[in-house]
Amino acid sequence: MIKRSDSAVAALGRLRTRLTAWYVGTFALILALLGVLLFNIIARQTKKELVWSLHAAANQVVRATAIREREEEEGGPHADAIEELRIPDRTLILFDSVGRLVAPVNSRVAAYLPTVRRALTRGPTDDEIELPNGQTLAVFARTFVLRSGHLYVALASADKVELEDRHARLIVTFIILSCLALGMVAVGGMFLARKVTTPIEHSIEYTRRFMADAAHELRTPIAVLRSRAEVTLQRERDDASYVTALRQIGVEAEQLGRIVDDLLILARADTGERPLRRDELALDEIVLDAVTAAGALASSRQVQLEVDIADEVKLVADPVLLRQLIMILIDNAIKYTPAGGSVTVDVIGSPEAGTVAVRDTGPGISADELPRVFDRFYRGEASRGKAVGAGLGLSIARWIADAHHARLSVESEAGAGTTFRVAFPREKE
Repeated sequence: MIKRSDSAVAALGRLRTRLTAWYVGTFALILALLGVLLFNIIARQTKKELVWSLHAAANQVVRATAIREREEEEGGPHADAIEELRIPDRTLILFDSVGRLVAPVNSRVAAYLPTVRRALTRGPTDDEIELPNGQTLAVFARTFVLRSGHLYVALASADKVELEDRHARLIVTFIILSCLALGMVAVGGMFLARKVTTPIEHSIEYTRRFMADAAHELRTPIAVLRSRAEVTLQRERDDASYVTALRQIGVEAEQLGRIVDDLLILARADTGERPLRRDELALDEIVLDAVTAAGALASSRQVQLEVDIADEVKLVADPVLLRQLIMILIDNAIKYTPAGGSVTVDVIGSPEAGTVAVRDTGPGISADELPRVFDRFYRGEASRGKAVGAGLGLSIARWIADAHHARLSVESEAGAGTTFRVAFPREKE
């Protein structure tokens, strides 16, 4: 068995690595773009929610101030509604019309005053304040007037660390999930790369084996041609000797030509260069023609060739290829049948298919060899040491059957003969 070269294996390995890298890189780029887009959307949405929450908190200050004024007008003991107002993670402050703190007491009043002044002069103001300790506050201030005519400024603020912490947690979570996803993509990419390159690997192996087998089969007739020519030219001979030598060279050249023709047929089949004709024909007539043509070969080998046509079968097929298929099966059966044996060709029709069966009384094929009989250049134990061809006929037969969507099968037992069957599907009307 031909071993794969280290260079081919290394090249496929590098190809798989590059494919996997492309899978991972592409997915990583998609994740990065998705992450940037997602973070921008979330950041904007979160900022909007923060601003909205500060506006809502400032409105709470307005309502609490109105309650505070109403309770003061009613007189009697009352609780300061502003002092009691609590919103988690929000600082709420009330200023008067000149920017003085009304309630509650807060150590950051001085930092809020620029925002309060802008609210008094420009109206509702969204602002950010940088504190000396590096802390950043989001602030909203708005003015309002109570029924008494007093002007106040309601201010609400929040620490932006809350927003940053939320983003940091989101980023960490996204990075962790992305790393897990990239790991799974790497594993899946390697699996897909292996699946993608497996046909290439098989094709390379098949091509190498095919070329090696072809070289092996061509080497023998070429060597024989060369040796016969060299022997003939070594000394002067009479005309009869030259004629005999040329005839022998002709036989070897004919064998070589058959191998080359078969190789050409298979090469065209592999590349799809052989067009398939679609003619309406009678399968039984094609079989009769092939049996008649093979009669001389059967007689020369003292093999009885019989044909049994049970039905007339109409098909749509390539007549040249169909005849070649039947000839290959009959020729193969005759070559493997010993003198005194018989080969029978049956044609059987059914509504679904037309079947040709070629049976011989030869030595049969062992169970181990049956799966390989259609492989190119394969010849079983029974044919070794005999000049029965290069082992390409059944491969061509399989290709012709496949091209016609027919099913070619073989049944055999060692010592009990062999039967090849090819079932052609009927054209639906």
